[in-house]
Amino acid sequence: MFQITRKVGRAELILDAKKLGDDYLLTLTGGKEHAGAVAVGVFDETSQRASSSVISLPGHREEQIALQGASLVSKATRKTTVFVAGIHLDDITPKEIRDIVSVSGEMVENFIAFYKRTNTTVGQKK
Repeated sequence: MFQITRKVGRAELILDAKKLGDDYLLTLTGGKEHAGAVAVGVFDETSQRASSSVISLPGHREEQIALQGASLVSKATRKTTVFVAGIHLDDITPKEIRDIVSVSGEMVENFIAFYKRTNTTVGQKK
């Protein structure tokens, strides 16, 4: 359905998104890809808010990327979102981490912009 690739220093990040019925599954991987953290985002129609929960595998630090991605996508789509993140670079530096986190957020925003372009109908709430 949607895929974007971005080069960030030594890593090539790949965001892949697909529909699962009415819901969404996104994976964000880079370097030695794996499942480091999994988050689920939900949108509550009553409160008009999105929330998310995350499970992070021991020794992995992708939880913030997955948690924020699931929440942002659920808020934009008003659907349940499963977001899997797995990015690994040997001897990663603090700057590389900052750059990867920043670009990851931009990639999620690119998906949300794509979603809005392809799914907006007259009178639909955003």
